[in-house]
Amino acid sequence: MISFSDFVPDGQSPIYQQIVLYIQRGLAAGRIRDGDELPSRRALSALLGVNPNTVQKSYRLLEEAGIIASTPGAKSCVTTTSAQNDRIRARLLEDQARAVVCAMRQMRVSKAEALAAIERLWEETPADPPDPF
Repeated sequence: MISFSDFVPDGQSPIYQQIVLYIQRGLAAGRIRDGDELPSRRALSALLGVNPNTVQKSYRLLEEAGIIASTPGAKSCVTTTSAQNDRIRARLLEDQARAVVCAMRQMRVSKAEALAAIERLWEETPADPPDPF
């Protein structure tokens, strides 16, 4: 069962998008795998303290993306391939890097300053955060 014990809302984007991103990042990191079971919609809504419709929306988006499969009245499971996970990882990397680059350019940070900050933070950040799954 996929754990959401370390899920922390960012306070900026809608929760349903954060749930989708959480699953995608888990797939990209290899911590979530094909066949893993997701909590029921009601259980996850209670755990996160959100409306069940919010969880339903995130699961529907994951289903439409071909990341999970749900059976009415039964469990929802991850249904991805390694190629799909690689595409998710590449897209997430591109999206995150683009957001950082845009923010840095808006602040008129030079490329050298940006790379120096990334190098410093790369060394300061733990290489292997605790596995929540």
